[in-house]
Amino acid sequence: MTLASNRTPSLIGHPVFAELPETVFESMSRLARQHGAINLGQGFPDGQGPDDLRAAAARALESVSNQYPPMLGLPSLRRAVAAHYRHHQGLDLDPEREVMVTSGATEALAGALMALVRPGDEVVLFEPMYDAYLPLVRRAGGVPRFVSLKPPRFRIEEGALAEVFSEHTRIVLLNNPLNPSATVFGQDDLALLAAFCRRFDAVAVCDEVWEHVIFDGRRHLPLMAQPGMRERTVKIGSAGKIFSLTGWKVGFVMAPEPLMRVLSRAHQFLTFTTPPNLQEAVAYGLSKDEGYFEGMRAELARSRDRLAAGLSRIGFSVLPSAGTYFLTVDIADLAADDVAFCERIVTEHGVAAIPVSAFYAQGEVKNLARFCFAKTDATLDAAVERLAGLFRPA
Repeated sequence: MTLASNRTPSLIGHPVFAELPETVFESMSRLARQHGAINLGQGFPDGQGPDDLRAAAARALESVSNQYPPMLGLPSLRRAVAAHYRHHQGLDLDPEREVMVTSGATEALAGALMALVRPGDEVVLFEPMYDAYLPLVRRAGGVPRFVSLKPPRFRIEEGALAEVFSEHTRIVLLNNPLNPSATVFGQDDLALLAAFCRRFDAVAVCDEVWEHVIFDGRRHLPLMAQPGMRERTVKIGSAGKIFSLTGWKVGFVMAPEPLMRVLSRAHQFLTFTTPPNLQEAVAYGLSKDEGYFEGMRAELARSRDRLAAGLSRIGFSVLPSAGTYFLTVDIADLAADDVAFCERIVTEHGVAAIPVSAFYAQGEVKNLARFCFAKTDATLDAAVERLAGLFRPA
């Protein structure tokens, strides 16, 4: 008889994940709970989301089948996605062959990288970046090549691209609007990047979940619409961001049929499908008229301006926010390290923020902190009042 060993296994899980630290979002949210702080760190809005979408989901729970929907997604949602992007971004997509529904944009990103990256392929990443990108690239066997974007403009420069693109470049992963910096890439940035993708025969995976959350009259420009990019772009969107329903986790992927065939094979062995009642409700939401999207942007821009004005009034240097739920402040005059600064304000002043250095793998940007403004006026005002203590004489 063999006795069970009490020894700890030498390796528990894949090193890419086993050796990952706790995410900065979880760390700061935990500190916020411990200290009764106002959480302006993690990016989720106050409130329940649009009443009519929630009502549509409730109706669909009773009227739509709750068994497995088609692996690519409900036909109604795929048709709605194609129609939505035709209207808003001028894209011509085949809903049957070029649109797929996923359980959130992060699943779409994971599936795309698993499907398209071969061991040893180089993947171009722009930092600051969503913290899921790097472990997913490494787990897929990719070799990350970083382009470090610098504040306050966070622009793409030709020299930086020339340093990282090579004959081994397989994938370019672009986040636009850029979540950690609240910036939006315009025509010049996209044209430059598209030229490099064409020259080096690279596929662009575009995380465009914030495409509707842009301000001050800007319009989102999809990389897929650039010359020569239609056949080499995977575009990813998110109902959670469009409709302020982050917990629904309904994403959509758009790609030319040859790429979609490979993407769908990865998806079928990840989540396979997504709750059908939520899909039906998102299909309803995507057909909403222009007024909804304009109103959503206007309300978020108002909250942005309220928080920016409050932070500026008490002494912060606030960077422009062109999109997303976030704005950043320059803390160079207040602290030498953004992590220590964010820990200080959550423990001593009761407000949680995110250090922007957490979104860099090799950059040396340590003077920025990011706040979420997708909150009620009362929450934003209370946070400003608490943070005013940083500038009051001891």
